[in-house]
Amino acid sequence: MPEDEKPGVARAERRLGDWARRQLPGWLAEFAMFVLKQGWACLFGGLLLIAIIVSKAIWQDDWAFSRYDALFLFALGLQALFLFLKLESWDEAKVILIYHVTGTVMEVFKLRMGSWDYPDQGLAEIAGVPLFSGFMYASIGSYMARVIRIFHMRFAPYPPYWSTLVLAALIYGNFYTHHFIPDIRTGLFVATVVLFWRTRIWFYIGEVPRWMPLPLAAFLSAFFVWIAENIGTFTKTWAYPGQHATAWVSFGKFGSWYLLLFVSFVLVTLVFRDVLSAKALSMGTRQPDKP
Repeated sequence: MPEDEKPGVARAERRLGDWARRQLPGWLAEFAMFVLKQGWACLFGGLLLIAIIVSKAIWQDDWAFSRYDALFLFALGLQALFLFLKLESWDEAKVILIYHVTGTVMEVFKLRMGSWDYPDQGLAEIAGVPLFSGFMYASIGSYMARVIRIFHMRFAPYPPYWSTLVLAALIYGNFYTHHFIPDIRTGLFVATVVLFWRTRIWFYIGEVPRWMPLPLAAFLSAFFVWIAENIGTFTKTWAYPGQHATAWVSFGKFGSWYLLLFVSFVLVTLVFRDVLSAKALSMGTRQPDKP
């Protein structure tokens, strides 16, 4: 158990695991724990989505306080609460802050280019971008940092670190440059598979190590982020040009999030380099030891 995690939280997780193992068959208990741990890892993002849905349902246009400002204060308070309860460490907070800043910068640029819009207004904003939007990006950073800790993840074999930095820079840069020069996202999709096709995410649900190809994990994660995007548009929290309020978000956004998740992952490795291994710990032979 990490030293910075409260014993009460650790005991609650352990009791939940013990209950699942007693009540369910082995394979089903492991699956249930996988789902529960994933839900626990994305707690920040899940609570923020609930706040978006609830605020849309109850907010009135004539209220003096803006819905966007309320969401900003909620997200800010939630982040402070996570740190106070030690649901996130200060190192994890660094990841979240980095992702918050990079996401907000992109939001300002994309809003100016007309890629999407925020139909309401508030006081807490930068260049027309409500400050709560940065926390939506931060929630992904929170998930990635927490899921690595909760599942004791290791990544092996890992490609040369410099190449992942170059890939992340190209992906992030393309979100800006494709407005002015040809879009290279197809090549970037190929690059993610070529660079990471051998990389396995090793993780622990119980005592037995499991693994998943990193590109597959990014694909599945992007799908759930795309679902969250649809919640955002259905609640009219933000909108894409020409999109009807009840229409699904373009599937092209799914591809955008797939690429952006590789940027997120590389940002995480800037703080947590110990989860990487250049050597193939296993290609069917030896698994990594549990921390």
